[in-house]
Amino acid sequence: MIRVVLADDEHLVRGAIAALLGLEPDLEVAAQVGRGDEVAAAVARAEADIAVLDIEMPGKGGLEVAAELRAAAPACGVLMLTSFGRPGYLRRALAAGARGFLAKDAPVDQLAGAIRKVHGGGRYIDTELAAAAMASGENPLTGRETEVLRAAAEGGAVADIARTLHLTEGTVRNYLSSAITKTGAANRMSAIRTAQGMGWL
Repeated sequence: MIRVVLADDEHLVRGAIAALLGLEPDLEVAAQVGRGDEVAAAVARAEADIAVLDIEMPGKGGLEVAAELRAAAPACGVLMLTSFGRPGYLRRALAAGARGFLAKDAPVDQLAGAIRKVHGGGRYIDTELAAAAMASGENPLTGRETEVLRAAAEGGAVADIARTLHLTEGTVRNYLSSAITKTGAANRMSAIRTAQGMGWL
């Protein structure tokens, strides 16, 4: 029996997935949580084989949780189940240690098959998402540019970003300018939208 922990902040979605997976003879939904910061404890308590994670959750996002589980519970396979099929998310999920990546609108038999494959030591990546990730190319932003753009997305003024990231205001402006150029945007808000749309933030 493959023991699964489901993490999704949308209660109805999580309940529906759990009910459908419960019909599979070899799968058991051992725990359900609605926050990312509850996943590691649930995985430990349930002795889970697989964690199915949403990308965006309160507490901690799925990408952060995947990295946390890689260190805390390396025997537990991670499969990202998301409504955000952005190419950058796929790349970041794989870098964080996820072995599966699937859209939420996939049929339940596809999800069940993905769980079995990841449990067996393989990888399962939705083919359309994989093709989109390959077509989009690598994230052109450096780590620091991403950090500055993310802070700007949260509404920070240049002075606030500089203070938070321990940079000079001039350096923050340089990073923003570079991010705007690399994303082909006209201004910082457009750069933020582009980076978010690609899953780079």
